[in-house]
Amino acid sequence: MAESLPEHERILQEIESTDTACVGPTLRSVYDDQPNAHQRFMEKLDACIRNHDREIEKMCNFHHQGFVDAITELLKVRADAEKLKVQVTDTNRRLQDAGKEVIAQTEEIIRCRIQQRNITTVVEKLQLCLPVLEMYSKLKEQMNVKRYYSALKTMEQLENMYLPRVSQYRFCQIMIENLPKLREEIKEISMSDLKDFLESIRKHSDKIGETAMKQAQQQKTFNTALQKQNNVNYGRNMYAINGRVPEPKYEITSKRTLEEEDEHEEEVLTAHDLVDFSPVYRCLHIYSVLGDGETFENYYRKQRRKQARLVLQPQSSMHETVEGYRRYFSQIVGFFVVEDHILHVTQGLVTRAYTDELWNMALSKIIAVLRTHSSYCTDPDLVLELKNLIVVFADTLQGYGFPVNRLFDLLFEIRDQYNETLLKKWAGLFRDIFEADNYSPIPVANEEEYKIVISKFPFQDPELDKQSFPKKLPMSQSVPQIYIQVKEFIYASLKFSESLHRSSTEIDDMLRKSTNLLLTRTLSSCLQNLIKKPHIGLTELVQIIINTTHLEQACKYLEDFITNITNISQETVHTARLYGLSTFKDARHAAEGEIYTKLNQKIDEFIQLADYDWTMSESAGRASGYLMDLINFLRSTFQVFTHLPGKVAQTACMSACQHLSTSLMQMLLDSELKQISMGAVQQFNLDVIQCELFASSEPVPGFHGDTLQLAFIDLRQLLDLFMVWDWSTYLADYGQHTSKYLRVNPSTALTLLEKVHRGMKDTSKKNNIFAQFRKNDRDKQKLIETVVKQLRSLVNGMSQHT
Repeated sequence: MAESLPEHERILQEIESTDTACVGPTLRSVYDDQPNAHQRFMEKLDACIRNHDREIEKMCNFHHQGFVDAITELLKVRADAEKLKVQVTDTNRRLQDAGKEVIAQTEEIIRCRIQQRNITTVVEKLQLCLPVLEMYSKLKEQMNVKRYYSALKTMEQLENMYLPRVSQYRFCQIMIENLPKLREEIKEISMSDLKDFLESIRKHSDKIGETAMKQAQQQKTFNTALQKQNNVNYGRNMYAINGRVPEPKYEITSKRTLEEEDEHEEEVLTAHDLVDFSPVYRCLHIYSVLGDGETFENYYRKQRRKQARLVLQPQSSMHETVEGYRRYFSQIVGFFVVEDHILHVTQGLVTRAYTDELWNMALSKIIAVLRTHSSYCTDPDLVLELKNLIVVFADTLQGYGFPVNRLFDLLFEIRDQYNETLLKKWAGLFRDIFEADNYSPIPVANEEEYKIVISKFPFQDPELDKQSFPKKLPMSQSVPQIYIQVKEFIYASLKFSESLHRSSTEIDDMLRKSTNLLLTRTLSSCLQNLIKKPHIGLTELVQIIINTTHLEQACKYLEDFITNITNISQETVHTARLYGLSTFKDARHAAEGEIYTKLNQKIDEFIQLADYDWTMSESAGRASGYLMDLINFLRSTFQVFTHLPGKVAQTACMSACQHLSTSLMQMLLDSELKQISMGAVQQFNLDVIQCELFASSEPVPGFHGDTLQLAFIDLRQLLDLFMVWDWSTYLADYGQHTSKYLRVNPSTALTLLEKVHRGMKDTSKKNNIFAQFRKNDRDKQKLIETVVKQLRSLVNGMSQHT
């Protein structure tokens, strides 16, 4: 009990000192203690409450008078408060009445200030938007005036600088949506401009190329003029023949070239002057800005490749005129001049590798086209103009950095074709000259005419110079004409060699080879055909032989002519020689053979006129008429042969005599001739005697002894055998070298004897009325039969031996 009282005091102290929210644990301890602790605690609590009530009462008693004084004072203040309230209310009323106007003005001020603030805000926003609008307006203006590259730059500024500042505004969104559309529009417009540009350069390619070729040609005109003027020296220093200096053909050309140089000194337009390249620059910049440069490059190259194929496709009739070739070359040059310009003024649109690839493709096509179309050209002048165009074409493109070696290689192929066309042309000239020639020596009436002839042809004959006028030159009119035409051919061939960038040695070699072709093929063929023509008689053939002799002698002057043109000495190791000697020798041999053939044909014609009476009883006592005509013809013919080389005339005479002998022998041995009388043999013997007399009269000088008479030895021995009837000697001496009838063949003797035998039999039958001759005839026939048997045995022995 005593222990619980301090505990209760402690609990009460905790309750008084502790926050009400924390009293729970303290009160719980009251109930957790000993039984009846709660009652004791309540008692202790009541005692504590009473103590506190007494303390409160003491305090109230101590402060009561002050409280009463305070209430009294408060009541006094209440009256004053009422007065103050009335005063304040009145003051408030009066203040409210006075403040209404102020409030109205204040609200007006506030509203103005809000408007001012809004205006300031608007101005600030407009200051942000105005540059955007100005840039957009500028963009529209640039689009209208087609300044698309500037428009793209303006778009970039709008997107990167201006639009982000005002992106919250609706008009800005509209602008942002329109910009891609404008870019596409610019792309389409620039692509359309590019297409127009491509079409424009396609149309102007020939003009551009023509201008570029003219410019390239003018750049080398002065050097070319100097070179041609130097060529005048070889025209003037030409080998002088009897004081003759050939006309310097290139002097006029050089003067004309220099005059043209003066005329064309004015400024030559370039490709940039002829074509506006701004569309391609603009389009390239636009696509580059848009980040689509590769697409543009691919499109441009693709379209240009297509145009290249069109340019490289020639007209079907291009080979007919030089203008066709010029237009073709101008278009190609124009195409590549444009590409070269694009290469140098743009970066990456075309590259050197691209242009080289395009050029190689074009070059292969050009060479194929030229090789095909040039093969159709039959006019050497057209081929020469084509060559000049190719040279200018190659020089022009070489000046722009394109390799052109293959074009110069092609020119060597065309050179061969040019030579072929020249050969065909000169073949016609030669034929015309031969057709117009009268094949008689050239008559000269005075010194002036003589000088005119020798100024055209290098003829020298001291013996002829001693003769007085009028006189005749041995060659016919065709010789100087042929010589002049050969030199003209050399000039024509030289023209092709100009500007080929070849050395003088190579040009000399080309000239000599082409001249050799002219001599060995063209002229030789014309001579051979001339010789074979039916209307060319013996007189003409003789003149042809004389002409070829003089042309052969003139070949050395042609050698000198070429040497003076090229300034290449003939002693140079690789210098080709002219084959004129062999050409004219072959022609001369052909003419000689034709002379022999025509002589034999003429002899055959006379032989065909023979009309022997093979049954005549006795000869007419004189030679046959046809044979005398033949001999007279041969005499007159061989007189014409006086200008021929002696061997030719001798060979012709020997050939004619041998052919005459053979023809007469064949006449005797003709199988259709069955019988011959001894009278006919005697007549035949008279004719052979005339032939022998002709042979012994030396119709052609130079034969030794009876050489020409030996042509008739076979006939002579055969006829002597029958005329003398010396069969015993023939049979006894047969096979011996000393035989009198060594050239009589047993088979020939047998054939003629059988014909004579049959003739005798026929004569005996007709003359059987003369009995006194019958026995002699029988004896002679028996002798003949005996001789026939012996001859047959000889013939059989010969056949068995063979």
